[in-house]
Amino acid sequence: MRSRLTILASTLLLILASSPTHATPSKAPVPRPFNIFVPTSYNPMTPAPLIIALHGFNQSGTKFEKYLDLTPIAQTDGIIYVHPDGTADTHGVRFWNATTECCDFQSPKVDDDAYIMSIIESVSAQYAIDPNRIYIIGHSNGGFMANRLACNHADRIAAVVNMAGGSFTAAGACKPAAPISVLEIWGTADETFKGNHILGKPIPGAVKIFNTWATINKCSHVSQVLPQKLDLDKQIPGLETTVTQYLECPSGTAIDFWKIDDASHVPHLSKNFTVDIVNWLLTHPKVPPAISNQ
Repeated sequence: MRSRLTILASTLLLILASSPTHATPSKAPVPRPFNIFVPTSYNPMTPAPLIIALHGFNQSGTKFEKYLDLTPIAQTDGIIYVHPDGTADTHGVRFWNATTECCDFQSPKVDDDAYIMSIIESVSAQYAIDPNRIYIIGHSNGGFMANRLACNHADRIAAVVNMAGGSFTAAGACKPAAPISVLEIWGTADETFKGNHILGKPIPGAVKIFNTWATINKCSHVSQVLPQKLDLDKQIPGLETTVTQYLECPSGTAIDFWKIDDASHVPHLSKNFTVDIVNWLLTHPKVPPAISNQ
């Protein structure tokens, strides 16, 4: 019988598109290199949004970009876009040390929280970045990392998209310093949709993570299903994705859930998928705190 770790690695493999990436290596002074794309429209007088995309277990930033194909959208929308690599373990398997549950199974542990924040600092030092439009997209192990960053750095990050990634087993481990927008995307045929275990540690499923973020963000405990569905998986006929959102979240923030009926852990992305998630991010900037007159 295959080990739990082997099963995890095999289920996280991405289905890759064939288009080449246009990213170039960064020369930023950080301990580990990363790939960065700067649109030709970049103007240092106009601060640009920053999106960082985090790949899944046993993948790479380049492969994740081939899957998402976000570069053309970044070019069109004037977004600075980074897709870094996780650390390779002794078997060459790349991972993010997101939580104690996933997915650094070696010692000493890698501080990926500090690494991602160093990317934000480095890129912000080189380019004019809008501090209210810094975003994270993560898939699977990268989704774990997106949730971790939302928990730890809501003062810097405006919004995150978690594609089928878990979170802390203990909800009390997540204590963001400010409200933050979170979009959870899961396929109902994903074996982790209802919950999972990694090396004996329970991982909450899609609905629990969605509800937990609403509680953390202090939204009202009322969610609504929108009448309009989305087409996110090209191999599933029709509009297969249900959109659910919490009401009365802190001003300018949102906690949303896109449930892709019958999609697997690795959806077959429709041509709309990445456009839709980027549009969602760009419509949820961080709202600066109100200035008191007292």
